[in-house]
Amino acid sequence: MAVLLSACGVEEEVKEEDKYAVPVETTMVVQGDVSSFYSTTATLEAPQEAHVVTRVAGLIQSIKVEEGDRVTKGQLLAVIDSKRQKFELDRSQAEVEIIEQELNRLKKINNQEFFSADSMAKLEYNLQAAMAKRDLAALYVQESMIRSPIEGVVATRFIKSGNMAKEFDELFYIVNQDELYGIVHLPEQQLQHLRLGQDAQISASKHSQEITHAKVLRISPIVDAQSGTFKVTLSVPNQKATLKAGMFTRVQLRYDTHKNVITVPYNALINQDNEFALYIIDGSNASRRTVEVGYREGDTVEVLAGIVTGDQIVVRGHQNLKDQSLVEVIRSLDVASK
Repeated sequence: MAVLLSACGVEEEVKEEDKYAVPVETTMVVQGDVSSFYSTTATLEAPQEAHVVTRVAGLIQSIKVEEGDRVTKGQLLAVIDSKRQKFELDRSQAEVEIIEQELNRLKKINNQEFFSADSMAKLEYNLQAAMAKRDLAALYVQESMIRSPIEGVVATRFIKSGNMAKEFDELFYIVNQDELYGIVHLPEQQLQHLRLGQDAQISASKHSQEITHAKVLRISPIVDAQSGTFKVTLSVPNQKATLKAGMFTRVQLRYDTHKNVITVPYNALINQDNEFALYIIDGSNASRRTVEVGYREGDTVEVLAGIVTGDQIVVRGHQNLKDQSLVEVIRSLDVASK
């Protein structure tokens, strides 16, 4: 009798457990857009950069900009002392004027027999030589004014005021980062999936929340025989200057987008033996439903078969469920809260 009573007690406990409602959180199945991505990495480069050098030697008289300053094309960056060249320019200009006056005087003489044609030709030759000498001096003075060849930001200043600069010394490094190039090397198999203008998402790191949308600018027509990859250049807008040239970034190339398809949170799926399933609320019970999944984008996954729009699925607490388990919905998430 004691054994029978004990057995009855165990049976009652089992029945009590069967009646216990598992607390769960749920959400409604909705429709949305889901894209397919290929994840890789890219190194950012500046398409516009300039190593500003001097073509003349001399003392650095003054510096007009500092590192971090934004400059425009043609803006004055520094001045090299050119007093000697200015004096040379003035002397050359005076020589030109003297020869021009002599030529004009001779041309006004009525009797051309007083001077020979050779003398006239020699004066004209001397005028051309004097003008070339003047223009050379003017060029030297002009090149002593160091100007920016592009619009951008002064990344590096290599000189100090009062230092001596030699010919072709590098003075400044200027870079324009309003638009960057992302250089990607993809496996040969991905070539068929790429097209010009294709969308790509770039982030500075794996955990970065800020995403920059780029476009495929160029696709190399050849495949590297050694690595089996081809080069893809992305155009990356960077007006806010959040990205920098030389950065190593994460890239997601958007291959395809399925629009208006059934989507669910990825954490609602149960993956067992390479089979995906969801728990559907059916009255006060949870029914296990095998599903077929498609594209995944972030925390959202496409469901191809197994559920319909409007089904209420379990998104939290499903680890404790089995088919037809009694459940208690303690929270129902709407689309906005997801």
